[in-house]
Amino acid sequence: MQETIYLTHILFLLAAAVLTVPIFQRLGLGSMLGYLTAGVIVGPWGAGLISQVEEIRHIAEFGVVFLLFIIGIELNFSRLMAMRRMVLGLGLSQLLITGGLLTSVAVLFNIPVNTAIIVGFGLALSSTAFGLQTLTEQNEMASQTGRTSFSILLLQDLAVVPLLTLVSFLAQDDTTTWFSFLQGSLVIIAVILTGRFVLPPVLRLIAASQNSEVFIAAAILVVLGTAWLLEATGLSMALGAFLAGLILADSHYRHQIVADIQPFRGLLLGLFFMSVGMSVDFGILMQKPLLIVGLVGALLTIKILVILSVCKIARIESGISIRVSMLLSQSGEFGFVLFGLAVVLGLMDMELFQILTLIIAMSMIMAPFTSILGLRIAKRLRKNSRKTFSDKTIKQLDEEYLIILVGFGRVGRRVAKILDAGGVTYLALDSSPDLVTKGAKDGFNVIYGDARRHDVLNTMGATRASAIVITIDKANITERLVHLTRSRYPEIPIYVRGHDKEHCEKLHKAGASISVSETLEASLKLGGAALTVSGINSETASDLLDDFREVYYEGLNDE
Repeated sequence: MQETIYLTHILFLLAAAVLTVPIFQRLGLGSMLGYLTAGVIVGPWGAGLISQVEEIRHIAEFGVVFLLFIIGIELNFSRLMAMRRMVLGLGLSQLLITGGLLTSVAVLFNIPVNTAIIVGFGLALSSTAFGLQTLTEQNEMASQTGRTSFSILLLQDLAVVPLLTLVSFLAQDDTTTWFSFLQGSLVIIAVILTGRFVLPPVLRLIAASQNSEVFIAAAILVVLGTAWLLEATGLSMALGAFLAGLILADSHYRHQIVADIQPFRGLLLGLFFMSVGMSVDFGILMQKPLLIVGLVGALLTIKILVILSVCKIARIESGISIRVSMLLSQSGEFGFVLFGLAVVLGLMDMELFQILTLIIAMSMIMAPFTSILGLRIAKRLRKNSRKTFSDKTIKQLDEEYLIILVGFGRVGRRVAKILDAGGVTYLALDSSPDLVTKGAKDGFNVIYGDARRHDVLNTMGATRASAIVITIDKANITERLVHLTRSRYPEIPIYVRGHDKEHCEKLHKAGASISVSETLEASLKLGGAALTVSGINSETASDLLDDFREVYYEGLNDE
């Protein structure tokens, strides 16, 4: 009977999401608001189809766990150093100023200082899920708007871990705090050492089995295992997941792991937002409408003014400053996590938690509208200024030309050497952990992954690649891969290694832009050497070889 109830709840949640989210995306309001609305519809204040919100929330929190893991795994030291000025300048100043102001407001409402600090800095955190999704949907991640927003969000994400730790420490006395700090530090050191020395050979062994299901299971085990371990020591699952991501950030397998984890993260994060929608107590809004609306308005105003000010101090263009400040004016998902932990540890009562949850949810509901308003204001400023606000055209010069190289055997390695010699940026991919490990040791930019997975290619940057070069030697796999790649990236040139003319013809029909026959090139090389040694001058020999090559590929070019 209990199983039937759970199944019914799952069906209600899926139906609400499937019906609501596409509508909100079509209206340009984003999927996050769609999930929140879906939660409200099926929750106690909607149709009342689901009343056991707590049980669903426990499962939904894994969405935040996977989100923090992906944030950790996509953060490497070199990237952080390259963005240190914007991250530490913009991000840190915004968080400290906003958190300080909101803490002061909380103290004015007679909230204890320890709790007020949690309230202030919890509300200061913007929604990473909304911000990054909006920038991605509008193709602004590589623009100055995207880089500025990402810098602020990145610092906030990095601050989540210390804030979660701070909540745990504030809830304990001095003796317990020092013991917990020592215990937590030892566990973190143990996890880092295990991740550094034990995890790579284990992942390599699993990857060598060529069993994608086991690899996915291993990736989930790493995330949830580390999260559980740190929670068991009095810290948080979110901290464990973030730490697991950091450990794997420089791994050859990180792109494949991200691709494997993304579906779980997306689904569970959607469930998390639906649980938030179900948890919102609209009774408080009905009882204290002016107070709640006033607090939401004050929150949005403070965050907009602070972000706008730090952007202007950093000499960022006015239009971009307004766009960023209004895009990040809402509070986010990590506020729910911080406040939930504070309730569990006795630092916050349930009434205050319900009010804060309502404030965050309402700020999230306002987020798509403030984002659209910011975009319109920025466009108006652009029209009235000679400066070009259309920063979508800003390119990252070091990645203006990117070649995706699939297969890192002998041919793939030679192609990589040629690209290195020409100073062309490339990223190579292979499903053999041995080839990946050897290539990385030799200084090549190669990672582990399955090229048949479009999410793997997407994380590599295939959507902005100059070309995709496929050097795999297995004919049947190559043909299928070309077909899949062409269907997913219709505008990107695909250059493929073929065996003979018949194979090249099949590759061409499958969507290859250029297919090169290895048997032809080998025979031409041998034939040229034989002509030269037989007394034919090099120019005549070269012309003969060019004629043979032209005739050979003529059929392909005619199709």
